[in-house]
Amino acid sequence: MQTLAEGLRLPTNGLDYAILAIYFVIVLGIGFMARASVRTSLDFFLSGRSLPAWVTGLAFVAANLGATEILGMAATGAQYGVAVVHWYWIGAIPAMVFLGLVMMPFYYRSKVRSVPEFLLQRFDRSAHLLSSVLFAFAAILIAGVNLYALSIVVEALLGWPQWVAIVVAGLFVLVYITIGGLSSAIYNEVLQFFVILAALIPITVLGLKRVGGWDAMSESLTKQHGGDFMTAWGGTGIGDANPLGANWLTIILGLGFVLSFGYWTTNFAEVQRALSAKNLSAAKRTPLIAAFPKIFIVFAVMIPGLVAAVIVPQIGTPDSDLTYNDAIPLLMQELLPNGVLGIAVTGLLAAFMAGMAANVSSFNTVFTTDIWQRYVVKDKPDTYYLKFGRLITAIGVLASIGTAFIAASFSNIMSYLQTLFSFFNVPMFVVFIIGMFWKRASMKSGVWGLVAGTAAAMVNYFWIYKGGVIDIPSDQGANFVSAIVGFVAGAVVMVVVTLFTAPKPEAELAGLVYGTESPSPDEALEEADRAWYRKPALLGWGAIVLAALCYVPYSF
Repeated sequence: MQTLAEGLRLPTNGLDYAILAIYFVIVLGIGFMARASVRTSLDFFLSGRSLPAWVTGLAFVAANLGATEILGMAATGAQYGVAVVHWYWIGAIPAMVFLGLVMMPFYYRSKVRSVPEFLLQRFDRSAHLLSSVLFAFAAILIAGVNLYALSIVVEALLGWPQWVAIVVAGLFVLVYITIGGLSSAIYNEVLQFFVILAALIPITVLGLKRVGGWDAMSESLTKQHGGDFMTAWGGTGIGDANPLGANWLTIILGLGFVLSFGYWTTNFAEVQRALSAKNLSAAKRTPLIAAFPKIFIVFAVMIPGLVAAVIVPQIGTPDSDLTYNDAIPLLMQELLPNGVLGIAVTGLLAAFMAGMAANVSSFNTVFTTDIWQRYVVKDKPDTYYLKFGRLITAIGVLASIGTAFIAASFSNIMSYLQTLFSFFNVPMFVVFIIGMFWKRASMKSGVWGLVAGTAAAMVNYFWIYKGGVIDIPSDQGANFVSAIVGFVAGAVVMVVVTLFTAPKPEAELAGLVYGTESPSPDEALEEADRAWYRKPALLGWGAIVLAALCYVPYSF
């Protein structure tokens, strides 16, 4: 990476560094101001459930504007073309709406402090402990992705060795999260949202101008990669070849349903923002508010990737020193004048810190409340858990520094993230969705559904795909299939285990399953009495058939 850093060194000057310094001072200032409001563990982990919807809504979308969005989606655009829109219009918006209208009432009414804690109420301690451990592990891996992406920019900016950039960036995030807790993270994420847009818009506009506009860019990329590269659905018929290496069935079912709903509805790094809202109405509106900018952000990350593919046709291939992840730094070097370059660098650093802070703040909450307080050191004063939360935050950042080097081994970090989501988020989603809509689902079915879903997704990826048992054209296509297989395996095992084990007493299911009475009459919602879907077993059987069909085109 040292050679790459020299090749992408940004032509910064004093003005750029001044803009960057001002931003860092503001970020730390917000952290110190937020410290005054942190008196209890609830303040540290959930901002005392006091924030308005517009704040939590912008923080919700900014928390996702990390490496996944900036480097990852630009890399995906350079590698796969316009198909990147699927991650937004199919793979995000429907799930965000579902979270706000359907799942947030469950989360918020139950007063849980984390997503795994909901599984404790619906299933049993074993499901709760396993989901807590899986989520904590995944959060550290994903935080490492954001930290690695941040180090790429710092390396290009200052020419520091990658390990120095990773350590310095990680320690900076540690300071403002440890000082101000979730409130510091959320208010910084609101600021970061606008700074990120200020960075991406100039890159997008100047990039299009550089390649002669959309039509000229389309013509160039069509000649290089074929007509399907500049269409979202071109070549996605079952059995057809396309840049993404996936067909319409795996896109809709694997990405649009399983991966998307698994990420947006059970990923505590996102849900935590909504849980910090001041009331149930604000919690429900949080993902709905975030969905509006999400519709349009795709253009600001896709177009730079396409532009980079025009400027460097060999990007991401053995003939080039540049990986797909380098699309954004390349355009910053090629297009931006000083001053604007400083804003762009600041915006990228803001994006990566937002993504890392979201995962670290969710990690410290889950580890403290769901693992340490529940199973290791019980019944201590609240001040003890507040201090421990700050300590585990530091440990989480140090662990993220280690996992950042794992992300460095992938040429497209988006593929790496989707792999992690298929392993960890999808099994949790199937347990949630069946537990919420099927009253009969037994207490023991939750933990076995998690085990089966995670194991099946890993077997599909490492043995069936990597082992060459079935030829799946791309990592992304394999991730979609892994997600479907994990979902189906978890659903089938939950149904089978339920048939042989005792259900949770019906009196304990109030407010945890659709169609049951809410435990809080003041917050009872009409949706619970008008359950739109009461036969989740049909979903499992339908998914089995569709999963089998997903393998068909890769078998010939």
